[in-house]
Amino acid sequence: MIVQGVGVGSTLIVLMQLAIAGAMPLPAFGVTTLAVVLGYILNILNYQKIVRPSIWQVWEEAVTIGGVTVLPQVMWSTFEPFLPHSLLPAIVFGGGILCLVILARLGKLSERMLLHVGGASAWTATLLFMWGPVAQMWTNFLNPANIKGLSSQTVLLAMIGNGLLLPRALFIRDLMWFTGSSWGCSMAGEGILISMYINNCVSAGLFWIVSTGYVSGIVGMLYKDRQVYGLSSIISPLLELVSGSRRYYV
Repeated sequence: MIVQGVGVGSTLIVLMQLAIAGAMPLPAFGVTTLAVVLGYILNILNYQKIVRPSIWQVWEEAVTIGGVTVLPQVMWSTFEPFLPHSLLPAIVFGGGILCLVILARLGKLSERMLLHVGGASAWTATLLFMWGPVAQMWTNFLNPANIKGLSSQTVLLAMIGNGLLLPRALFIRDLMWFTGSSWGCSMAGEGILISMYINNCVSAGLFWIVSTGYVSGIVGMLYKDRQVYGLSSIISPLLELVSGSRRYYV
């Protein structure tokens, strides 16, 4: 739960980046932030077997609808200087997922479709998280002066928060978790730090120390995982992760 709390903190930082970059309207930022915090609390209660299954199901359905509605709207809003202001993405995708959730409740979906609908909330949350640094970099490209407003401490926190999640995600071969965390560590952390270094917003010493630590951490994680599972090379853990050839059971 502590590690998950670190992940929630990192997610909130990314949401703040989206709001500051103008890729997420303030009302959407407020609702999404509330949902992230509430979701963390409900996860704790569900872990302790306090929440009833019916309440948990309603929450999962609400998160699925909200995530699929918000994600395309955030992506559209990122490029609004070049695209007309519109709520069409949210309306179309939100309406579509709402119909699917209702059909699932009525038992009208196949097992395969139920799996896709059930995984939609997790993937939209991961993609929303991954979109944060993309929106930030796009904003930096349009207006390089914005880079001077970025804080190296915030970037480091995002990198550390996601970096702490990577070894566990790799160890249990969770592709979704690893994808989101590695993207956050690489793009929200190292990627933005590189853009700050290019524009002389951080010192060369800080940049090289952090970059060396980042690369060393990734290599060390792969080496340790190779040792634990007795694999032939440090690339093997990534190949197993992508192929799904090894399953981890709690």
